[in-house]
Amino acid sequence: MNLQAKIKSIKLPPALKSRNYRLFFAGQGISLIGNWMTQVATIWLVYNLSDSPWMLGVVGFTSQIPTLILLPFAGVLIDRWNRHRVIIATQILAMVQSLALAFLALTGVVNIWQILVLSFFQGAINAFDAPARQAFVPEIVDKKADLANAIALNASMFNGARLIGPAIAGLLIATIGSSYCFLIDGLSYIAVIAGLLAMKIKPRQIPETNTKPLQRLKEGFVYAFGFPPIRAILLLLSLVSFAGMSHTVLVPIFATKILHGDAETLGFLMAASGVGAFSGAIYLIGRKSVVGIGKLIAISPAVMGFGLIGFGLSRVLWLSLIMMLFVGWGFIIQFAAGNTFLQTIVEDDKRGRVMSIYTMAFFGVTPFGNLVAGGLANYIGSPNTVILGGIICILAAVVFSKQLPALKHLVIPIYQKMGLIS
Repeated sequence: MNLQAKIKSIKLPPALKSRNYRLFFAGQGISLIGNWMTQVATIWLVYNLSDSPWMLGVVGFTSQIPTLILLPFAGVLIDRWNRHRVIIATQILAMVQSLALAFLALTGVVNIWQILVLSFFQGAINAFDAPARQAFVPEIVDKKADLANAIALNASMFNGARLIGPAIAGLLIATIGSSYCFLIDGLSYIAVIAGLLAMKIKPRQIPETNTKPLQRLKEGFVYAFGFPPIRAILLLLSLVSFAGMSHTVLVPIFATKILHGDAETLGFLMAASGVGAFSGAIYLIGRKSVVGIGKLIAISPAVMGFGLIGFGLSRVLWLSLIMMLFVGWGFIIQFAAGNTFLQTIVEDDKRGRVMSIYTMAFFGVTPFGNLVAGGLANYIGSPNTVILGGIICILAAVVFSKQLPALKHLVIPIYQKMGLIS
């Protein structure tokens, strides 16, 4: 029995039986740990250099605003380009960015403006990388029926790294400094690039078209926002990303000023959110079908909202860690379940554009939330800012829940056509 046959005989999650997806999963898993280390090290470094909640918001805004601007155009191009080559290029550029930040930090010349420039550069890379990776997954899974499992595995990989990366970062920052987090992140890209180069990808049939890029961009938005179920999920994610995810730039303040800890405390808080998100992703892996996923999408923002309110009210570490579990679980269920739903029903020739809009609803909206949260925290305090975000998440969940019965009637015919329900 050859190696390929042995792997297929093992009881693996369905998506991992696809060779290309295994390579993708392994490489991304290693690289994402480095990414999370850099995220934690960056906000810690910025806070130490500035001692300003506002500057934390500015850096968060700078790192993600290019994504908002470029994502719609990136989606149009990704539908026309070789997605495999796009991802290789973005990973190489991201490696250069991380190594440049490591060099500046290790030589002791790093300052805020350099972090802002490199954060802006990374945001521009993410504008092409994120939707390309989302749209690439169906190309590396052998069976379409395994797509939902692959998306759930992606979420588990992302949040497994979110669990491990911040914990390692907290220990490294406390012992040898944040510079080495950036260096490890830069080197971790070698794994994902090697995995991508080892893949054997079948050429994707790209329909010939004379439509101009701006017209194709318009078609993508009309398609996404013209169908109520897709529109509702996009709007829900946008609101939760704006109001709920802004807590991430304020975590250093909670770690030091409210919980009276240090870099290790920051790592524990970020890791706790990762544990919650990882458990949510594992739950999604165990689901057999996309049917019924709307209820999860409706409940999850409320869970996140209650977690944020509890985190904002907490003044002891153990309770803050528990609340971060709920925050992580709520967000990943919404994000990954929404992704699974869209990838299931979207037409392939519009997949890149729809996934770019979906990514924009997260990465593109979050920087504005970061900026508002950073400014608001100066006036009403970080705890009240986080509590307000939690209340908005709960209200968003209530509104979406009321829309759910009408949305189901529109989705049922699509599921019937796909054979998911009789």
